[in-house]
Amino acid sequence: MRFTPTEGQAATRDEVREFAEARIEPVAAELDRNEESPTDILEALGERRITGLTLSEEYGGRGEDLVSLVFAIEELSAAMMPVASALALHLGVATVVERFGSEELREEFLPEMARYETVGALGYSEENAGSDKSRLETTAQREGDEWILNGHKRWVTNFADADYVLTYAKTGGESPRDTTAFLVPTDEFEVEHVWETLGARPVKSPKVTLSNVSVPDSRRVGEVGAARVERGQVKTGVNVPARAVGLARAALEDTVDYVEGREQFGSALGDKQGVRWRIAEMAQEVDAARLLTFRAADLADRNEASPRAAAAAKIHATETAVEVTNDALQLHGGIGYTSARDVERYLRDARLLTIAGGPNEMHRDSLADAVFGE
Repeated sequence: MRFTPTEGQAATRDEVREFAEARIEPVAAELDRNEESPTDILEALGERRITGLTLSEEYGGRGEDLVSLVFAIEELSAAMMPVASALALHLGVATVVERFGSEELREEFLPEMARYETVGALGYSEENAGSDKSRLETTAQREGDEWILNGHKRWVTNFADADYVLTYAKTGGESPRDTTAFLVPTDEFEVEHVWETLGARPVKSPKVTLSNVSVPDSRRVGEVGAARVERGQVKTGVNVPARAVGLARAALEDTVDYVEGREQFGSALGDKQGVRWRIAEMAQEVDAARLLTFRAADLADRNEASPRAAAAAKIHATETAVEVTNDALQLHGGIGYTSARDVERYLRDARLLTIAGGPNEMHRDSLADAVFGE
C-alpha cells in the first residue's frame, strides 16, 4: 500500500496547482461577487485538455486515472469550487458518451469535449425527481428514427456555457430499465427559472423545459431503457468529495496564515493552545477526508469500485468541508464574516456539497447497506 502519487499523478497535481494559483486565485473573489461565469478559465483548462483528463487519448483526452482527477479537482476547488464543479460535470457527461455512446458519437463529440470546445451539461434531476430518479416525468416518444421529448430539468449546472445537455427521459418499460439518455442541444430548451443561491454563484444551475423537441436516434447515448443502470457504472462521482477536500484545505491554510499573524492579548492567536488544538483537529479531518477520497478513486481505478468506500468518502469529506470552513470563519473573527476574506466564500460553497451528488442521508443508507451486507 503506497501513500505517494505516481510521477504522472504528481505532475498533474503540480500542473493544476500552478494553473489555479496563477489564473484562478487572483480573480475568484471578484467572479463570486459579480456572479460571473469562469468561462475563460474553463477554456484555458480546455487548451491543456484538463477538461478531458480521464478521456481516452484515442478521443483527444489525456487518458489519466481517477486518482489524477481527484488531485486536479482538489487543486481547482481550493482556488474556486465552481470551476471544479463545472469541469467535473462536463467531464462526467463526456465520460457517459465515451462509455455508452456509439462510435459515431464518440468521434463527433469527444475530441471537442476534451478541449472544452463542445461543452456538456447534465439534465437528470426534476421537480419531483431529486434523489428518487424513478419519479422522472420527462418523456421521449419514438417516431421512426427520431424521439420527441417533453418535460423539464432542473439544477442543470453550467447550462449557460453548454452546447448540449445529456438529458434523461422516460421511454417506457419497468423501472429501473425505463430511462434513456440523449444529447440535446441547449438551444432546444427554454430557461424557466434561474435561482439565486447561497454559494457557487458564478456557475448557475437553472430549471429548463422541453416542448415537443425532436432528437434523432443517432443522438441517443446508450441502450434504450438502460440509462439509469449505465449511469451507475460511471465513477467520476469521486469529484464531489475531492471538491470538498479542496475547500477544506484552502480554509485550513488560510486560517493557519491568519492566526500566525493576528496578535491578541500579547501573543499571536496561533500560539494559544485552544486555537492550536482546534487547527490540529481541522487538519486531522482534512487528511482523513483526502485519504477516504483517494481510496474510493484508487479502488475504482483498479475496477474494484466499492459502494462502501464511495459513500464514506462522500459523507466524511463533504461534512468535513462544512465543519472546517465554519471553524475557519470562527477563528478569523469578525473579519471572517465579511468578503474581505475568502473563508465566508468557502463556507457558502461547501454547504452545497452535502446535497450535490445525492444528499448525505441517501449515502448513509448506501453505507449502512454495504456494512450490513458484508
